[in-house]
Amino acid sequence: MAGHSKFKNIQFRKGAQDKKRSKLFSKLSRDITVAAKQGLPDPAANARLRLAIANARVESMPRDNIERAIKKALGGETDSLEEIRYEGRGPGGIGIIVETLTDNRNRAAANIRSLFSKYGGAMGETGSVSFMFDRLGQITYPASAGSEDAVMEAAIEAGAEDVESDPEAHTIFTTFETMAEVTDAVTATLGDPKSTEIIWRAQSETPISGDALTTLMKLLDALDDDEDVQNVWTNADISDDDMAKLGG
Repeated sequence: MAGHSKFKNIQFRKGAQDKKRSKLFSKLSRDITVAAKQGLPDPAANARLRLAIANARVESMPRDNIERAIKKALGGETDSLEEIRYEGRGPGGIGIIVETLTDNRNRAAANIRSLFSKYGGAMGETGSVSFMFDRLGQITYPASAGSEDAVMEAAIEAGAEDVESDPEAHTIFTTFETMAEVTDAVTATLGDPKSTEIIWRAQSETPISGDALTTLMKLLDALDDDEDVQNVWTNADISDDDMAKLGG
């Protein structure tokens, strides 16, 4: 029985990992499709599509999936998809930005409002939270890409806004408008990045711990599981000890 229980546990964990990967591939596919729809289907002539494909390749997304996502845009299969941003406050007054890609804005709004309410938060009006964040480009390299000084020099020459380095990674920040140009420039010097994305970066963070943190994580997990949600951003400041307890 012990062996059987262990097998079931491993099987459950693998199922959870597969589900998470499937969700990731779905999000990446949508990013590619929308990028191809909004510009040319050629990544060489479409900066947003080029970045979306690069992110998919970093996650080992199969080439067939990438090509299929582009063809969806050409076939008009996603004409009804809308990019909609929702904002609200979670437990502990934490600011939350939710980016969605949906074919039914009423369903998306209702589901997200319900999740905020269920986990001690409240959805607000557009702009009620985003004013506390900056819209930036983020380019991430592994620490092995180069020394802190080398990455800083490459980023400055490329026109980046800021660089943060730690033992695991180098993170380069750009303005929203110059994301593609800076990415191309640093890639020429440092090679392909680990990831590129447009982010909402909090101007300041709000500490949260205890029961409020537990509830916030439940809210964030529920939002991430929603089929319409692409990205979730917060201004939560979580201590290293609490992160360790959460497994982060």
